[in-house]
Amino acid sequence: MQNDAASGSVAAVDINGTIGGIVGSLVLAEPEADLRDALEIHLTRLGLHVHKAGNGQAALNLLKEQGPSFLLANARLPDMSGIDLLRLSQAVSPNTAVIIMGDPADRKSALAALRLKATDYIHIPVESEHLEVALTRAAHWRTTRVKIQHYVEQLEALHQTKVLFQQLFDEVPCYISIQDKHFRLTGANRRFKEDFGDTIGSICYEVYKHRSEPCRDCPVMGTFEDGQPRQTEEVVTSKSGEKINVLTWTAPIHDAAGQITQVMEMATDITQIRKLQSRLTSIGLLMSSISHSIKGLLTALDGAIYRLDSGLEKQDMDRVRDGADRVKEMVAQIRKMVLNVLYYTKERQLNWARINVRDFTRDVVSIIGPKAEAAGVTFTHNLSSGLGAFEVDPGALRSALINILENCIDACVDDKSGNDRKHEVTLKVTDRDDHVVYEIQDNGVGMDQETREKMFTLFFSSKGSRGTGLGMFVADQIIGQHGGSIDVDSEPGSGSTFTVRLPRILPQEIRQPADADTGEPDHASHTE
Repeated sequence: MQNDAASGSVAAVDINGTIGGIVGSLVLAEPEADLRDALEIHLTRLGLHVHKAGNGQAALNLLKEQGPSFLLANARLPDMSGIDLLRLSQAVSPNTAVIIMGDPADRKSALAALRLKATDYIHIPVESEHLEVALTRAAHWRTTRVKIQHYVEQLEALHQTKVLFQQLFDEVPCYISIQDKHFRLTGANRRFKEDFGDTIGSICYEVYKHRSEPCRDCPVMGTFEDGQPRQTEEVVTSKSGEKINVLTWTAPIHDAAGQITQVMEMATDITQIRKLQSRLTSIGLLMSSISHSIKGLLTALDGAIYRLDSGLEKQDMDRVRDGADRVKEMVAQIRKMVLNVLYYTKERQLNWARINVRDFTRDVVSIIGPKAEAAGVTFTHNLSSGLGAFEVDPGALRSALINILENCIDACVDDKSGNDRKHEVTLKVTDRDDHVVYEIQDNGVGMDQETREKMFTLFFSSKGSRGTGLGMFVADQIIGQHGGSIDVDSEPGSGSTFTVRLPRILPQEIRQPADADTGEPDHASHTE
């Protein structure tokens, strides 16, 4: 038999609030047979299918069997009170609307019925008008209850769907973020939050590009403009400072009216793929990127040789010396470029020796001093006392420090701010916690955060055609191979400070003696 409460059948109500027809059934719990029969006749005329019960237990059994729309019960039944029946009915048929009939003077029963959420309490003797109004209220109660129950079920289903999609969203093995038209992050999956932080509400290009303005050719902006997906390859920075190569796709998100309100950006980490590919592809890229520089150096070298030859021919020693100096300069630049290329293209062990810090640094100073002077930059150095010795590959470390120092000199030369300040580069060497610390400072153009983060990346250069993008990359590789580190502090227009920390004693996993038989390095140790 159909359960009316479960099916949601309710009384039909006309515009005047009186019953014009009823759909459903009613259990009538009335101990007096005459009144029970009279009520049955009236209720049947109203359109209800009536199930009669002379006591509470019989009514309870009918509630379990029929699940009726309504229960009309006398407050006084032979085996239990109508209030007890009301309480029990809520467990066996919760969608049944309950009306209690009772003595007008029994205020206690009336209050108890209403507290237990009876839809009405009508007086005995029952007047037909009062009964119809009570049934109207009960019908409204059932309609509301069924709607609320339906909404709750929909919300529960929606919640389960949301949980499922959130799980799928979080388990996708890529970075997913949702952005609005102002590039503000409105959602992100778990992997994005793990690597870039829980930055909901922040601006996307500030979070993983560390920029102060939108990226050029922003794929999200393009998708907002024409609704078409975009695909780009980017280098982003995690919250830990790690550089991550990502392949990015964008897709529009529409509202009910078809308007693009947000854009989803999905990024796959391809860092390992790029690392695997680099050894196969970077040689060609390297040759392409430095070919113009080599051509320029060879042209300059031709000019220097011509000046040298013409000086010899004319017996002009000043011309000879000038030409020879230019030849030496061009050869030195070519040598530096070739050494950088060789360092990148060949895996090599450190050819280390224990050497005097002060002597080694003076050697670096003797090389960089003339270059700074020729560029019109003041170069000063300060070596603290008691520096002692450290274990390094002198050739490789010399190249790394010169790369950094030359970068600082170039930053001074490139400063066109026009404030007539005197440009200078300083080198300070100190002893700190079993480390030798080189602090190199300039007052040149400085760098923004994006440049600071990318400056040690292969082929990244802020010098345009004047740079190969190898020097600072190689410097970082050499310092790292010694177990050291480079920290950079810089702001645009405020110059830069490079802090290089090198352990006095190479870590055991890095030490590689040149002579396997003796266990001693090739070079004799030098101490102060």
